Amino acid sequence: MDVRVKGAVAPDPFLSAADLLETEYSLSRPVDVHVRTDPDERTWAAHYDDHHELNISRQAATSVLARELALHEFAHMARYEQRHASHTQSTEEALFLALAGESVERRKLTHCYQIANHMKDIYADDITLSLAPATRLVDFFASKLATAISEHNGDNAPVSPVETMGDAPEMTVVNAAFALALVERHGLVGPDHRLYELAEAAADVAPSVDLASFKRRFKSLADDPTESEYRQSLVEMTRAYATAE
Repeated sequence: MDVRVKGAVAPDPFLSAADLLETEYSLSRPVDVHVRTDPDERTWAAHYDDHHELNISRQAATSVLARELALHEFAHMARYEQRHASHTQSTEEALFLALAGESVERRKLTHCYQIANHMKDIYADDITLSLAPATRLVDFFASKLATAISEHNGDNAPVSPVETMGDAPEMTVVNAAFALALVERHGLVGPDHRLYELAEAAADVAPSVDLASFKRRFKSLADDPTESEYRQSLVEMTRAYATAE
């Protein structure tokens, strides 16, 4: 696996993540790692005919989560090369099918794209969590969820639309459902873990979003769905959110 780090950061976390991935998976295309200055854009992957790109903020690249974040993005690249349905399905097409005839607020439409990304993340993390310990990931979920709930409970606290685990109250419930689904899908925590208490607190703030329903939808995603099956899951998930009252 050819990893080329472009930026003034230590390459060790990215090379370590590549070594972990290669114990079970391989990438046929090289990976260019670009370190960005914007701390809000934590990580994202892009795919091209002759290479992949891992874009990561300098803050994330030098954090204790650097290896885990890189492994997560490498897992997305592996799913893309596998032509997994979650990584070939057009989000725009699915949202057109899901929301045809509906009047949807712009912010909810933005959230639907986040939900689509969560569904992709489930499949990337099925790889990630089979290769590396999950302790830091679970702690990250709990920390971001606690921060989001604190912001929602503040009188005039600002809410960032960028943070994956910090968003509008309705989307925070979906984020909590995603976190619970992922840890249950891989048997990472017990029912007394702090995540469950935090998820219920999030649901209390935005009761229009069914926490249990979204957790079930994320958790029950089939391991290797057909394109049609995956499209239907994405349509149903985003429609359920966009039309929630």
